[in-house]
Amino acid sequence: MNLLLNILLQAWTILLESSVFIIFGLVVSGLLRVFLNPGVVSRHLGQGRFKSVFKASLMGIPIPLCSCGVLPAAAALKKQGANNGAVTSFLISTPESGVDSIAITYALMDPIMTVVRPVVAFVTAFTAGITENLLGKPDTANPIVPDLSCPVDGCCDGVNCSPEVHRNHHSFREKMSAGFRFAFTDVWGDLAVWFLFGLLLSGIITVLIPESVFSRYMGGGIGAMLIMLGVGIPIYICATASTPIAATLILQGVSPGAALVFLMTGPATNVTSLTVLVRVLGKRATGIYLAAIAICAVGFGLLVDWIYTAMGVSAQAVVGQAGEAIPHAVELTGAILILALSVKPVWRFMRSRIFKPAPTGESLATNTMTTKASELCAGST
Repeated sequence: MNLLLNILLQAWTILLESSVFIIFGLVVSGLLRVFLNPGVVSRHLGQGRFKSVFKASLMGIPIPLCSCGVLPAAAALKKQGANNGAVTSFLISTPESGVDSIAITYALMDPIMTVVRPVVAFVTAFTAGITENLLGKPDTANPIVPDLSCPVDGCCDGVNCSPEVHRNHHSFREKMSAGFRFAFTDVWGDLAVWFLFGLLLSGIITVLIPESVFSRYMGGGIGAMLIMLGVGIPIYICATASTPIAATLILQGVSPGAALVFLMTGPATNVTSLTVLVRVLGKRATGIYLAAIAICAVGFGLLVDWIYTAMGVSAQAVVGQAGEAIPHAVELTGAILILALSVKPVWRFMRSRIFKPAPTGESLATNTMTTKASELCAGST
């Protein structure tokens, strides 16, 4: 019982330190959804070998989607005429970063890692996209047909109603309300279970595994990077949920570079998503995707270790300092709000996974196709 209480206490401490930053990231993601014009975004991803890759890499940085959640978005871009390089870049930069994960990185880690993480995500995505476009056959530049439907309430399809006219359909208050609703129901609904799982795993690591184990085997060097590479590639974990785990690993003695390798590979890859990518992009593009992530993660991991050493900064000493600036009452309110928002997603997950009756006969055949995508994401855990 004491062991369980210690694990929960460690998880609660991390939640307190990160809650305000999570809420901030969610709000930004919701506002991006409502105020960012999808026509302008998608129009720039279908033409040009270099510009499209640059724009796709940059566009993916703030969007909070996991390696499974980004698949349908990337597949839609592909169907709409985006070239393979742009799609590959989007598939990497989107799950590796996001406004929510950047905010929580600042809360649980330090300013250096907060800057390095999105920069590495961008460079990795750009490298993979350019490589794919240079090695692959030129795509026929078809004009993209974006989804221009109203993000507030779907009142129009955006085709027969121009964006200029549609701007007047909803007030600023309605748009803000839709943004908050999207952030705290859709976005957090997808993240809640995995983030809470990450918190518990962080507590387990802190309580059960001695610090000496990490400092001895993963204190730095290429060996530590390769171990993290082997751990991060096959598992499924989103960028937000991977952050408390990485922060805990650093506190236990893992080098910041090795932790960065985990942050770059865990959210961007998993066994199931790789199999889907083979069908969407092909074997060559999937190989380039995986190789770029692995090489850039290890290379930047070694560079990050050198930066910390050159600056004389102890990653263990500065982890979580940003959260100390937030008053405890604010942290507590944020943590309670996060837990309250997590009740429905967790119950939905438990009902579908634990209490779900075994399908038989006709129901099994009927539900096979409709549940395929969700099974892909959930199965990679």
